Amino acid sequence: MDPHSTWFSFFPGYETLRDNLEIYFGREWTWQVFQATHFEIDHILGGLLVFLALALLAFRYALSVHFSGDSGAVPPARFGARALLETFADLVYGLMEGPMGAKNARRYLPLIGSLFLFILFCNLLSLIPGFLPPTATLKTNVALAGLVFVLTHVFGVIAHGPKYFKHFLGPIWWLAPLMFPIELISHIARPVSLSVRLLGNISADHKVPVVFFAIFPLLLPVPFLALGVFVAVVQAVVFSMLSTIYISTAIAHEEH
Repeated sequence: MDPHSTWFSFFPGYETLRDNLEIYFGREWTWQVFQATHFEIDHILGGLLVFLALALLAFRYALSVHFSGDSGAVPPARFGARALLETFADLVYGLMEGPMGAKNARRYLPLIGSLFLFILFCNLLSLIPGFLPPTATLKTNVALAGLVFVLTHVFGVIAHGPKYFKHFLGPIWWLAPLMFPIELISHIARPVSLSVRLLGNISADHKVPVVFFAIFPLLLPVPFLALGVFVAVVQAVVFSMLSTIYISTAIAHEEH
């Protein structure tokens, strides 16, 4: 298996699908850091695999609650899909409650919780030999960060109406020419920082165990795999926490 191959390479029709997609989506232009790269679809397939795994977990959770007889009010006796998802939900809710309050935390928990689970599972995919983490590419990260960017302003408009955009102009009207470009740049920097931070940490986290596995595959990579789990969780928490803060500041009821 070459450095660019994964288990997806053994799927029938993989090569044909990749070559056909490269015709439309392959990048031929180069500019500064954007140099010629090896086109691959493994990150897309990895993201799809994570989505299917989360959909299965959600289905198992719904079945467990449906057949519990108490509408999920009593915790399950055994640790399974339901207990796992409820643990993650409690973790994310605890992170959200501080910045935005209990009411808004419950309202936006499905969004932030879904982002947390998807990013976490994508990050953890890097610890399985033969898979590439979908979050080790800008394609995935820009899509996630762009979603947060758009929804942040959508929620802001829903909460405040057209008055939401007044905070881009500053507290005093004659400061608007100065404040508007500053606010605009600060908001555009948010998805950029979310994307690049996640890319850098997960790419490095994926490469370190591979290097030590090549040196000595027995026991030596184990501490770095444990470190990889820690990094995967932390980066999912950081992305979710920052997304929570961005949404919280957009919907905060204050004088704009």
